Amino acid sequence: MDRDLNEDDSVVDLSFEAESPLAPPTELRERLPSYDWLLQGGRGQIFFPPLEAPGRPQEQRSWPSFLEHRVPAMTEEVAQEALLSFVDSKCCYSSTVAGDLVIQEMKQQTLCRYRLETFSESRISEWTFQPFTNHSVDGPQRGASPRLWDIKVQVPPMFQEDTRKFQVPHSSLVKECHKCHGRGRYKCSGCHGAGTVRCPSCCGAKRKAKQSRRCQLCAGSGRRRCSTCSGRGNKTCATCKGEKKLLHFIQLVIMWKNSLFEFVSEHRLNCPRELLAKAKGENLFKDENSVVYPIVDFPLRDISLASQRGIAEHSAALASRARVLQQRQTIELIPLTEVHYWYQGKTYVYYIYGTDHQVYAVDYPERYCCGCTIV
Repeated sequence: MDRDLNEDDSVVDLSFEAESPLAPPTELRERLPSYDWLLQGGRGQIFFPPLEAPGRPQEQRSWPSFLEHRVPAMTEEVAQEALLSFVDSKCCYSSTVAGDLVIQEMKQQTLCRYRLETFSESRISEWTFQPFTNHSVDGPQRGASPRLWDIKVQVPPMFQEDTRKFQVPHSSLVKECHKCHGRGRYKCSGCHGAGTVRCPSCCGAKRKAKQSRRCQLCAGSGRRRCSTCSGRGNKTCATCKGEKKLLHFIQLVIMWKNSLFEFVSEHRLNCPRELLAKAKGENLFKDENSVVYPIVDFPLRDISLASQRGIAEHSAALASRARVLQQRQTIELIPLTEVHYWYQGKTYVYYIYGTDHQVYAVDYPERYCCGCTIV
């Protein structure tokens, strides 16, 4: 135990002190007047991006050439191979059915899936602190802090979400730790600074009840070394890591987010829509730019309406809190086939969807539950 402490380094019980002060240091507010409304208002503040003039709308497109795309027709051989491949991936499905079934009817339909992706950047400022390790301090004396949208950073690849944190230049200030009041440590709350605690075996009596022999766990002392502080009587301050000082500064948090709007055209078959939303399709149309404009003349009116609705929703959601960096809208063709087949006197149905021939078989015969997920 450390008993040679002078008055300035004395250890007091500060375990009740808050890990974080309720407000930034007064000096930080005084030296950063441009951030005063942030520092007085709380831990974080959203900064709105500067307004940018919209570009010119694109001209109407000619769709006949796009609509010449055709998904290959489904054959019985391909349909049976798709089911066999699906069954092989499931431990609970009998492959006998897939090999012996008789296909009676196939209903094929091609759907359109519209997707809009909007890649945006938002910036939030917050006051924070970290242990000060005697490195140089970039404070207000080195100049005025830039506005948050003026700070240049490397943007990640488009449509890849990420979050990064940066220290705002010239916003740092060193203060003594509020938790330990600059001592670097505080009295252990487990032993109250004694370094030892009452023996849990004999409860401090030095002997167990109704026994004349001394307690073996504490060797008859009635005390055990405190496990919380390893017998030192004090603990290193967790806030300043024993450095006694903290570096306060304004932190810029940048979030890159990819917002997604998705729509699948109506169909008359009973395949779940959530499967079709994830299905692999054949690309029919792709439009990528800093700003994309609604599709207004697509032959399938629902797709045009979905494009208009998606762009309007993203614009309303992001206009006041983020900067749009890139948008991408696509139209894909999704093949869907309903297969009716006969097996042992009964008729069943399964669905083949996507260009990679995924299968959905809700009533497949001869299934055995062994704990796997049935799709």
